[in-house]
Amino acid sequence: MTEIPKLNYDDKGLVPVIVQDYRTNEVLMLAYSNEEAVRLMYETGYTHFWSRSRQKMWKKGEESGHVQRIKSIEADCDADTLLVRVDQTGPACHTGHPSCFFTTVEGSTDDTAAIMPELIRTIKDRKENPSEESYTCKLFSNENKMCKKIVEEAAEVILAVRDHDKEEIASETADLIYHTLVALVKEDVDLGLVYKELTERHS
Repeated sequence: MTEIPKLNYDDKGLVPVIVQDYRTNEVLMLAYSNEEAVRLMYETGYTHFWSRSRQKMWKKGEESGHVQRIKSIEADCDADTLLVRVDQTGPACHTGHPSCFFTTVEGSTDDTAAIMPELIRTIKDRKENPSEESYTCKLFSNENKMCKKIVEEAAEVILAVRDHDKEEIASETADLIYHTLVALVKEDVDLGLVYKELTERHS
């Protein structure tokens, strides 16, 4: 077992734990763990927390089945907060939402990376619940068209770059990302495999 690092617990013996989806970096929830819960995370590979309201240990998903398999655990610079990337089964929030953070109280998420997990979930839903009216489903049912669209959109990005048109570059890149994600979902390619390849290239 990997050695558990020394953490700076607060006066109640707790550290906050931020949980992220390892595929999309979507923040799923915030909870607290004591030393025993941290130890259990290292030993079992699943998230464990200390409930401040119930004053008891709990494993995420122990009743719902929506467990969180740990991919990595990171401590911040002060060693008083943990960031845990997980493979989430089902929704993370008890309300049924994918993330506990679904209420926007200021500003907008329209120009943020928040769209990525939503887009991936929508594409997966189209695969699991096909509809004749859905453009995504039409791509799923026609592999030649699906592949052709990726080539076409890549070419459009190139042309936009050559024209030095920032808005067109953004628009065509969005189309390319969408059509590529459709292919990845259709072929059941885990984004983790893509990140692994990028990591190897980066190093």
